[in-house]
Amino acid sequence: MSDSDNKPGVRVAVVGLGPIGNLHSRIYQSEGLADLVAVCDKNAERADKAGRLYGVPGFTSVPEMLNAVQPDLISVATGGFEYSSDHYEPTMQALTHGCHVLCEKPISNELDKAREMVALAKEKGLCFGIDLNHRFTPAAYAAKRWLDSGELGHLLFCNMALWIGRPEEFETKNYHLKALNPHSVNLMTWFCGQVEAVQCFATVAPGRNIWSTSSINMRFASGAVGHLTSSYDIARAHSVERCEVAGVAGRFVIDEMWQQATLFPAATAERRVYANPVFGGFRDFEDTFRERLHRFLEHVAIGGSPDTVDGSGEEGLAAQTVIHAAISSLDEGNRCVALAEIN
Repeated sequence: MSDSDNKPGVRVAVVGLGPIGNLHSRIYQSEGLADLVAVCDKNAERADKAGRLYGVPGFTSVPEMLNAVQPDLISVATGGFEYSSDHYEPTMQALTHGCHVLCEKPISNELDKAREMVALAKEKGLCFGIDLNHRFTPAAYAAKRWLDSGELGHLLFCNMALWIGRPEEFETKNYHLKALNPHSVNLMTWFCGQVEAVQCFATVAPGRNIWSTSSINMRFASGAVGHLTSSYDIARAHSVERCEVAGVAGRFVIDEMWQQATLFPAATAERRVYANPVFGGFRDFEDTFRERLHRFLEHVAIGGSPDTVDGSGEEGLAAQTVIHAAISSLDEGNRCVALAEIN
């Protein structure tokens, strides 16, 4: 008998046991709301190794695992083509079985499959979330409180930048656009609302086989404008992420996801700062995963509505739709592409 047999909580299984899937598994084992009951990977060696490590059964078949352990929730941390093609099948299998699903980003490299995943979760009345962990931080929460309390006034613009060095070759020219940008697009829409149109420019840095750095202009339905710079070309020795949102009454800047958020009121030289504390604050990037997984577990544990999932499948689909519009802009001479055009 494993320790999980006597542990109360949401019964969780993890599918996909690469570095991210193992991180999910470790977090669930240390999470008071979770009871890790199984792990699964199509690679038998990975499945067996993880099963021994976490003291739970290891499977190579998702349907077999679902029938054997009857989990409440599945974490889908598979990869595949363009880092996400293998998300679709286990997600659909788990939802069909009646399980809530937390899926790694991007939701899918194909919009049609992403739409099917979202539609099935809605049909089944199940919670479906995406691991958009970059905004699950105290700094982002502080910025959202400032925004929601009217500190910025009428919104004007959002500037977002994320650069993470990935020097290897990739299978398609659009890999970086699809794989990296869900975080940034979701953060921008969380603050500024629905994107209405985009225009994209991109460059292929020396020695690269992909659009390795991109510049995406956005128009939000609110009338605000935005800009996203993303890159796989810059090493990670220094900062990697910055988000700035401005309105007529002030602006805020979030530096490095969790490290600091600063509010700059337009009418005064004073500023307000959230700084990550030494004691009780985030320790590292893994804490963004811990917070995101905890929030989804909490929602499931209290019987929260599928319609109010924070970081939902619908949000993941919306982010990929913006990204596909940006790719269409690149493919069509950098023209402005309305989101309504994307099928």
